[in-house]
Amino acid sequence: MSNNILKHGKSRILPYLQKEDGNVESALVLIPMLILFLIGVQLIVATNIRNTEMALAQGDASARAISHQYQLGDEVLEVGGRIQKIQLLITHRTHILPQIVPGLVALIGGNPASEVVGIAVIEPTNS
Repeated sequence: MSNNILKHGKSRILPYLQKEDGNVESALVLIPMLILFLIGVQLIVATNIRNTEMALAQGDASARAISHQYQLGDEVLEVGGRIQKIQLLITHRTHILPQIVPGLVALIGGNPASEVVGIAVIEPTNS
């Protein structure tokens, strides 16, 4: 009995499964929407990485300006007038961005890296 019901149900469903109406139209809509979604995700990821790197670069600059322990890529600038001069420490930080959409960076012609700068006032030493 159950075998008979299965055959009857299969014979009714099979013609619907064999029809392909709407598959091409669905693909023509879904593929551009998927690409647009991935581009949006790429922008969100790049923005979040840049914000994180900016906070880390600023923290590094502040810590090094207080401790007077500079690294190789750091810059020290002297700013000010005749009375008092202020020294500024500038740090650089670079992070490679992940590529979620293959070929998007090559298409735009950009650089898939986030480059940020941290700036801090160097504290005078008590000597």
